[in-house]
Amino acid sequence: MKVECSSCKVQFNIPDERLPKGKKIAFPCPKCKGIIELDLTGPGEPGAAGTDVSQQDFLKGEALKKKILKSIRDLPPMPQTVIKAREIMADPNSDFKSLARLFETDQAIATKVLKLANSPYYGLGGRVSSIQHASVVLGQKTLGELITMGGTASLLSKSLEGYGLDAGALWKHSLAVAFGAKMIAELKQPALTNDAFTAGLIHDSGKLILDKYVAERWQLIEAFMGKEGATFLDAEKSILELDHSEAAFEVCGAWNIPKALTIAIRYHHNPTRSHDNMLAYIIHVADAIAMMTGLGIGVDSTFYVMDEKALGFVGLNETDINRIMTEIIESVKKISE
Repeated sequence: MKVECSSCKVQFNIPDERLPKGKKIAFPCPKCKGIIELDLTGPGEPGAAGTDVSQQDFLKGEALKKKILKSIRDLPPMPQTVIKAREIMADPNSDFKSLARLFETDQAIATKVLKLANSPYYGLGGRVSSIQHASVVLGQKTLGELITMGGTASLLSKSLEGYGLDAGALWKHSLAVAFGAKMIAELKQPALTNDAFTAGLIHDSGKLILDKYVAERWQLIEAFMGKEGATFLDAEKSILELDHSEAAFEVCGAWNIPKALTIAIRYHHNPTRSHDNMLAYIIHVADAIAMMTGLGIGVDSTFYVMDEKALGFVGLNETDINRIMTEIIESVKKISE
């Protein structure tokens, strides 16, 4: 179904099978946050009759949660090259030769890093010829970003049926949040810039393991979403026993991601529960701004709720948000070319 916001006139498509048939629903516009109301009770309600999955004998409760957490081991691991490269670059006593030797063992990621380095985003016109050259002309901080992107691109580029994301959509959204988080950190707390970029890039990694469970239980999810005030995150928690931010926390543990990043990722939807963790607030706000750009948004984004304390906590105003939105769109476009 094509939906148009009456306030900002932005249009977007929601798959018919994702809409709760026979109900009246309201949700915030992903761009302007104005309320969109849909009446799906009429004779033309979307979707076709099918098996009532609510009556199927699905695994539930702690047994389901245990099965989901066990499935993390089936997820491709974060490439060890990325983890080791971060360790080398964080060590003041290491030299570039150590990094060069590391990438000699993983040419696939080295190739992706060079491709990204030569994208229009960095403005080098295809002149970067080696990892060492990238380090010299872009600096170690930027090289760290490139390595993280190169190592996660294939993992985050898969289609996710349960979340209504085509192949590459999650990658675009992840890039949007990473760039947005980096910009916010540069403005408000520069020491967090590197961590903000990395946490933003992998903040939704939990969707990789929850997707098939969301897809097969979609009727249960949409029924829960029919409750007044219910968010997609609430539906995940109720139906699956954990939401995708909790799942991402577990994934990051399996990937040996530093604890400072995993805490921010765990609370990126509920930063007030993070004990005023600035990185959690930065990722939360960057996620909301990325939703407003429309880049890589899935069905869950139409029910996204920003924490009312968040903008004040990070110290952003409307002018900042508009500028960050514009820069995110331009950045993702250039890095994707």
